[in-house]
Amino acid sequence: MPFLDHLEELRSRLIWSLAALVVLSIGGFFIVTGLDVLGVLERPFHYVLPGQDLLFTSPTTPVIVTFKLSFVVGLILALPILAWHAWAFFEPALYERERKFVVPAISLGFVLFLAGIAMAYFFVLPFGLKFLLGFQAESLSPIITVDEYLRFATRLILAFGLIFEMPVVLVLFSMLGLVTAEGLRKYQRHAIVGLAAASALLTPADPGTMLMLLAPMLLLYELSVVLVRLVGRRARPEETSV
Repeated sequence: MPFLDHLEELRSRLIWSLAALVVLSIGGFFIVTGLDVLGVLERPFHYVLPGQDLLFTSPTTPVIVTFKLSFVVGLILALPILAWHAWAFFEPALYERERKFVVPAISLGFVLFLAGIAMAYFFVLPFGLKFLLGFQAESLSPIITVDEYLRFATRLILAFGLIFEMPVVLVLFSMLGLVTAEGLRKYQRHAIVGLAAASALLTPADPGTMLMLLAPMLLLYELSVVLVRLVGRRARPEETSV
């Protein structure tokens, strides 16, 4: 396919992906308002600070919070569609046998994303809140607004969801010839430094939640090396010889 045709296809898929995100965000609005998503996100907060409510200081805050949550819900729902368009764009660069791995990889990626969200919601978020609010608790009383809490919670939850995608992303990169198992192992020390920096940027920068993100990141990196090595043994030499 000529270069300009590639650009046209990329433009088309970006438009369809954006349209899917907009439509599902609108659907997310009804989910947020109908299923009390805000109440679900508040549960870790009430677990750490029972009897306290989240506050707001502006009349527009409830509306803004609702729209932000609608977008987050729409983004989560749109992930399979976004992944499919990404696969369809790169699919011509893959060998026939490699294409068979893509649909399971996308399915696994969605499951891993949900697993990362669950880990953050049930374990990391309550621990992080308890750890952070425990400092100077005898002298200071928290006044936490709903927008600040949601910024903290959604950032942490989405960070875990995205980090859990690491094996799928690296396997797809290996199919495209961008990474190899030997390269991942060779630059493992550099990767550990990069993962530590990423965990510090993606978390509220307290040691507890940073380590709780870094530990699964290191495990997922090791899993990625194994999966990339397995994929590397597949049919690329066989395909080229046909």
